[in-house]
Amino acid sequence: MAESLGIAADCHFTIHNLPYGIFSTQCNSKHRIGVAIGEYVLDVGLVKHLFDGPTIRKNIHVFDKEVLNDFMSLGKQSWKETRDKLTELLSSDSSALLSNRDLREKALILQKDVTMHLPANIGSDYTDFYSSIYHATNVGIMFRGADNALMPNWKHLPVGYHGRASSVVVSGTPVRRPNGQMCPDESKPPVYGPCRTLDIELEVAFFTGPGNTLGQPISVHEAQDHIFGFVLMNDWSARDVQKWEYIPLGPFLGKNFSTTISAWVVPTDALLPFIVDNMFQDPEPLPYLKHLDNFNFDINLEVSLKTDEIREHVTISKSNYKYMYWTAKQQLSHHTVNGCNIRPGDLLASGTISGQTPDSYGSLLELCWKGTKPIHLSDTVTRTFLKDGDEVRLTGWCERDGKRIGFGECSGKILPAI
Repeated sequence: MAESLGIAADCHFTIHNLPYGIFSTQCNSKHRIGVAIGEYVLDVGLVKHLFDGPTIRKNIHVFDKEVLNDFMSLGKQSWKETRDKLTELLSSDSSALLSNRDLREKALILQKDVTMHLPANIGSDYTDFYSSIYHATNVGIMFRGADNALMPNWKHLPVGYHGRASSVVVSGTPVRRPNGQMCPDESKPPVYGPCRTLDIELEVAFFTGPGNTLGQPISVHEAQDHIFGFVLMNDWSARDVQKWEYIPLGPFLGKNFSTTISAWVVPTDALLPFIVDNMFQDPEPLPYLKHLDNFNFDINLEVSLKTDEIREHVTISKSNYKYMYWTAKQQLSHHTVNGCNIRPGDLLASGTISGQTPDSYGSLLELCWKGTKPIHLSDTVTRTFLKDGDEVRLTGWCERDGKRIGFGECSGKILPAI
């Protein structure tokens, strides 16, 4: 690795990662494609002339775009050629980038000096799944009892719903407490006002690549070719609004007011060294959902909370992506099995990721068990659900055999309702 870049051992953005994002600077407001490396952002548009892969050379214009969609659409060969060249350019001080002082000073910008933006034009509504068995079981126990925790279909298909793409925001964007209709006392008529039980959902999502034509499913065996990369996600949830509205058609205003994603998209290839066994599925999935290769990842996930009373982040949950029952391949295959067309830059999310133990639950609904067990942030400060001024931060990273990669952070601060 190039010593001159000074990449710390615990850095999320090592040479093994090279995630993509969209950034701007104070002196140049144009949105540009960047790659995170150490404390820097590489302005890809300034080094694209060095890309010599036969496929990417024909499509070099994609690096002039203000979003990643066109690059995502090119597919795995272009992604590999680009990643291989970026690794070469950033690995050695004698490379065509790092040995050229003028180019290096222009193309490498400190992350502290950039503003990050949404990495893609999501376009269509994003999809949120419900694929962590421990989360689904916990919620089922709360609302239906232990004997009926999982609905009859849950182990047969990846349950999901369509979210709202227009309210997906990049990490650091404040979140306004939503107003809505609720029915706190079922013996009385509903009321309107600010959400009283504002929650988080610890999730990981992926952006899609080339996609499919309408009517032509993506098989589980080719699904990986359509998965560009992964981000952290916090699917903010107004639980009281959600509880009143969800029957009979599911989530609506309780979910669509804001969804936060991390700024950097970690390529699927960067995650492959951290593969772990898929979770055992019983009953065996139907043939269109069955794949024999592993596509689950050991991604450490952490949630922390900072409040007006406590000015430092306090960790409230430690979970892991490996607790997913349904894989990303199965999610994408099921999503398209009816011929639904996926487009470059579509966003598909995992749903809340919870582990087996209470300290690994991925939502306040679970951590506080429906408000009955407050979290103690200090001797005097507790939380059940979020208050105005609270700031939530999600982080995620992988580490194995001397390799470390991470997602940076996915954060948002709660503003009062209007």
